[in-house]
Amino acid sequence: MGSLDKIDSKLIIGPFARESLADFGESGLKMLGPFSSSEQYYNAHFDLILDLIVRQEAYAYRPIDAFLIHRYLQENIQTILPCASLNDASFYLKHADEKGDQILVDDQFRITGIVDWEWAHTGPKFSVFNSPIVLLPLAKFYNGNNCLGDEEMTFSHLLERKGHTDLGDMVRKGRLLHRLQFCCGYDLPDWDGCKDVFLGLVRALHKDGNLNNLDYETWKAEAIQRYSADRRLKKLANLEG
Repeated sequence: MGSLDKIDSKLIIGPFARESLADFGESGLKMLGPFSSSEQYYNAHFDLILDLIVRQEAYAYRPIDAFLIHRYLQENIQTILPCASLNDASFYLKHADEKGDQILVDDQFRITGIVDWEWAHTGPKFSVFNSPIVLLPLAKFYNGNNCLGDEEMTFSHLLERKGHTDLGDMVRKGRLLHRLQFCCGYDLPDWDGCKDVFLGLVRALHKDGNLNNLDYETWKAEAIQRYSADRRLKKLANLEG
């Protein structure tokens, strides 16, 4: 997994060309990647985010909340990622901005081009062929609802009708991956949106007690206990006073 690059006219997969996946240290700019699996990619991404939080270079306004959320996501990454049956061990080119405005059409709505490829990268099949953001029922999604929308179900049926039952299955089983992608590096100033998106993921994992009535403060109190031995959390608590 990584972005396309060229060395001596040879096309290769290099580190991710994305600001959020870069760090700057004594040796200069360091880009994450490339990776041979989604698990490697997300673990490296979470390590970077957690490190930036502890260094007070990210989420300075809600460091403990941000730390707990990303620590929980990292702990559950193997459960969140789709099972091996949805993957074929190959990597495909993925457009990084799927809101729909990257697609150019003519007067007959025939696709004439796709723009904004600057953050494109390669990824596993279950990620690349999951339903794009433009098809998500965003109001329900942001309220924590994990049901697929009508457009997503139509997309799944169309893929199956074309003979791609595996791709249709990926769309139907892709909601956890959507929530992971939204939560990873989420912009916390939109705190209410962040909590609902995250709690939708927690409920979908079926791991934390009475899921229907779970509220964020209850989850946070339990998470503080769960990660109380983590020295990074202790450091953040001391900084918070």
